[in-house]
Amino acid sequence: MLKKVAACVAYAGAFATMSQTALAQTPPATPPGQPVPATAAPATAAAAAPPATVTLPVPGMTGALAFSSPPYSVDTGVLGKWYVDGVLSGLGLVQSNALQSDKTGLADLSNGQVFIQKIDGMFQFYAQVGAYSIPSLGTPYSHLVDTENALHNFFSAVPQAFFKFVPTDTLSIQAGKLPTLIGAEYTFTFENFNIERGLLWNQEPAVSRGVQVNYTAGPVTLSLSLNDGYYSDRYNWLSGSATWAINPTNTLVFAAGGNVGTTGPIAGSFATPTAQNNSSIYNVIYTYNAAPLIITPYVQFSHVSANSSIGILKDANTYSGAILANYVFTPKFQLAGRVEYVGTSGNKGDPLGTNLLYGPGSGAFSVTVTPTFTYKQFFARADLSLVDITDRTPGLGFGSSGNESTQVRALLETGVIF
Repeated sequence: MLKKVAACVAYAGAFATMSQTALAQTPPATPPGQPVPATAAPATAAAAAPPATVTLPVPGMTGALAFSSPPYSVDTGVLGKWYVDGVLSGLGLVQSNALQSDKTGLADLSNGQVFIQKIDGMFQFYAQVGAYSIPSLGTPYSHLVDTENALHNFFSAVPQAFFKFVPTDTLSIQAGKLPTLIGAEYTFTFENFNIERGLLWNQEPAVSRGVQVNYTAGPVTLSLSLNDGYYSDRYNWLSGSATWAINPTNTLVFAAGGNVGTTGPIAGSFATPTAQNNSSIYNVIYTYNAAPLIITPYVQFSHVSANSSIGILKDANTYSGAILANYVFTPKFQLAGRVEYVGTSGNKGDPLGTNLLYGPGSGAFSVTVTPTFTYKQFFARADLSLVDITDRTPGLGFGSSGNESTQVRALLETGVIF
């Protein structure tokens, strides 16, 4: 979603990164906003098995980085045990054909966040607090350190927080600021294989306020949410997903969401583009997860119906596909890649057409490569990406005049995760 820097996800599952052995023990991938489906227990248990490692369900992590294990915890007495994680990181970026509102080079703090949660008992909670930036392919960079920063433009200094009621082992209800059920990437840099979010993510909601019900039956997890879509503060979206953990290696997800009403333009909100917030969107996501490789191909379709009362004069669609992958070469080094294509309906230059990308009828291809080095809780990684636009409307592409069709970016992010 272009002007929100999009506004995670059916992707990916807990992926321990500090060793290939840890990878082999990782459960299958699950979408953001959902509990991890239970995997089948072994036929017999070891006579003296060690205590189970605590796995924190949020924030979602698809791969390259991992929090401390075991996580830091505080026993609060009558309020139970609380777990605390954090991440502190900065990045540098250089790019070709910067947009008029962007810079050729910059440095910024990418994360300064703390995560607090309670994961047992009938009453649980999660709170994510701090500062962040959300770099995304093909869009201007939204700085954390300036007056018009990512916190102001997007989800505030508490981007995700919710209470969770767990009456049984198979049923839970969440309410608050929730990670989306749509798509295959999470929102924040530290959660994903790549530093930047991709072109498909740009079409998806990222954080929604609302209520979500989750139900698990064996290898299948179902989730249904009533929410405000692209952070609109209008509670007229329904989202749902079905996750099938076929076995510990293979997972299949179907996710969908849509506006069941009409939402007009939200002034000053980067996170709530009018067209996408009045759309319906669908995903089919498959994940293969077997050390040392994780690979996730997925397809996405979205539709926006014409509605002249809110300025949408013609129907529009997107047709998208992506492959995300990560390979662990050593306990300290891994390499990720992402290839994507997004196409849109309409005719190039149509003044009445609905713009979902770089003008009606436009398309875009991207490729991103991300090597990651980790040592204990320190990490350093780099993104090298290319975005190429087809059939752009003049003035809506890259460069100061909007008439360039390609953009190359290089990012370096480093920090600690604990």
